[in-house]
Amino acid sequence: MNREKFDEFLSSVKLNELLHKQEETEKKKSKVLWICAVAGAVVAVAAIAYGVYRFFTPDYLEDFEDDFEDDFEDDFFDDEDEKE
Repeated sequence: MNREKFDEFLSSVKLNELLHKQEETEKKKSKVLWICAVAGAVVAVAAIAYGVYRFFTPDYLEDFEDDFEDDFEDDFFDDEDEKE
């Protein structure tokens, strides 16, 4: 009878240790999850800010290319007219 109580005590101690280990790993997972969530939120805010910036910033290069193409086409077609 004493042996049975001792075995029961040992099994409860092992079960307790196992439960505490699981709690510790869950706490570590929880910390990692929070870190990932915060990092994801920062990345999302940065992406939104960049998108808003790109939307409201005028594209000066597009205007420059349009002007350049117009001048090039005018000069090119003027040269052809002169040859004929």
